Amino acid sequence: MRVMTFNLRFDNERDGGNRWRNRRPLVVSLIQRLAPSILGTQEGTPAQLDYLRCELSGYRMLAGARPADDDACQYPTLFCREDSFLCVENDELWLSSTPRVHRSKDWDSAFPRMMSYGILEDREHRRELMVMVTHLDHVGQTARLEQARLIRDWWSGHRVPCILMGDFNDSPGSDVHQLLTDEETGWTDSWIALGHGEGVESMTHHDFNGNAEKCRMDWVLHTRELRSLAAFIVRDHLDGRYPSDHFPYVVDLDWS
Repeated sequence: MRVMTFNLRFDNERDGGNRWRNRRPLVVSLIQRLAPSILGTQEGTPAQLDYLRCELSGYRMLAGARPADDDACQYPTLFCREDSFLCVENDELWLSSTPRVHRSKDWDSAFPRMMSYGILEDREHRRELMVMVTHLDHVGQTARLEQARLIRDWWSGHRVPCILMGDFNDSPGSDVHQLLTDEETGWTDSWIALGHGEGVESMTHHDFNGNAEKCRMDWVLHTRELRSLAAFIVRDHLDGRYPSDHFPYVVDLDWS
């Protein structure tokens, strides 16, 4: 089972030649070539996500019950291969003290942040898997920790294998990372599980120029029922144009 987390970069007119309309064919071709069973995206606006929904043949977009009139909102969003999974349930929570209030935010969060989840049934073995995708705040240190705690506490009431992926805007070893990967929570960082080190080669943000910076902020975490087989950071580009300002991160998992 291949899992991919991909910060798409929202459609920002200030990006000039790197605006979405110039990158979107690269995004689609990259996803189709890598063929993840489950894809989690971040920063997608409704128009961007609708483009992917139309262009990604064989995938179902899990979009919950989102308002149809909020064109500026950036949604963490799941896609799954329809030949591999049946969606049993999907919904989303805003990472605030009022999770059911649209675009609500708390603490020192610069923007409203969200977690989207799906309970998927493996069509071959008829077993269930929970998958979550999120994007934590890029400014508020307290907010990131509280947002991660909210995700952890919500997850603690479930007893199915789980994958949590996304852009966490934090580094391995941070309070956020420790909270989500401690023994009690039960999630494992796929990159660390495979013995990969931290450094420039593991950083996933690059500002459209391919020069990695900041930290490894894009993670795929999983529970003990799953085992990491391989993981890689995707640095593909076409004539110097990158699909996004983040490198996608891909993990192959065994679910025996």
